[in-house]
Amino acid sequence: MTQLASPSSKDEFARYYEFRYQQLRAPWSQPKGSELDEFEASSFHFMLTDDNNHIIGIARLHQVNLQVGQVRYVAVDPNAQGQGLGRRLMAACEQQAKALGLSEIELNAREVALNFYLALGYQNLGQSHLLYGEIQHFSMRKSLELPSLDRSVTQLVETWHATIPASKAMAIEVTSYDRQKLVTRCDLMFNKNLHNTMFAGSINTLATLTGWGWVHLQLRQLGFEGDIVLAQGNINYLAPIPHYSHAVVEKADTIESYQRLKDGRKAKAEITCHVYSGSKIAASFHGVYVVVPQKG
Repeated sequence: MTQLASPSSKDEFARYYEFRYQQLRAPWSQPKGSELDEFEASSFHFMLTDDNNHIIGIARLHQVNLQVGQVRYVAVDPNAQGQGLGRRLMAACEQQAKALGLSEIELNAREVALNFYLALGYQNLGQSHLLYGEIQHFSMRKSLELPSLDRSVTQLVETWHATIPASKAMAIEVTSYDRQKLVTRCDLMFNKNLHNTMFAGSINTLATLTGWGWVHLQLRQLGFEGDIVLAQGNINYLAPIPHYSHAVVEKADTIESYQRLKDGRKAKAEITCHVYSGSKIAASFHGVYVVVPQKG
């Protein structure tokens, strides 16, 4: 059975890049390394494997700006074509783009793949470049329909921006929330340090507010009221963030006892929030939030 996943181990990435090289660079006698670019560490990588764990398809998405993502390096093993694998890879890229709040995807398609992308709803904007002097590419773009956010989510962002000046300056916003997962992001340009990577203080702020936001939305969902205070927070910085990032809190992180609020007692929530550079965890935050019941 064909499996869709993201490479994570050193071995998986080695096989992933080797497949990319063999499919997209070796036939034109390009050197090893030509299959890589500067966005690898901050991208979302997808691969399809067969029953023998052999890679038979790949694709990559990276964020261009706050509205646009770009898909590159789409390839399917010639012996596995015609099975809908390309569609599956593109669907994964588009789903990830929507979770990031991106409203458009752009790509440069080889002439032989034009009809494939046209069938998926991409618009042909004309010729873009001639690769290696012989492979004509065409610029293509597709608008994505983003799911509307619940009013409680937009109110959360309004509360952040009205009461925490740093959140507004960083342009922190929610891109996705489905009661199982909360995804947030901030503006890359404002949050860079002298090394041209994301400022550690901005990473910490994004993670802290995402955790706070998760607790806030859970309280609203269950009909409880309370003032949320961060009692303890620890963050581990695991890798630099050179481009766009996003923060995620998932359902596994829950408040241990909401019922305490009904009795006028404090409740405690232990939250883990990961800040990502592409599909790689770049920072891990663990926070303990205390919910103080509102009087009256």
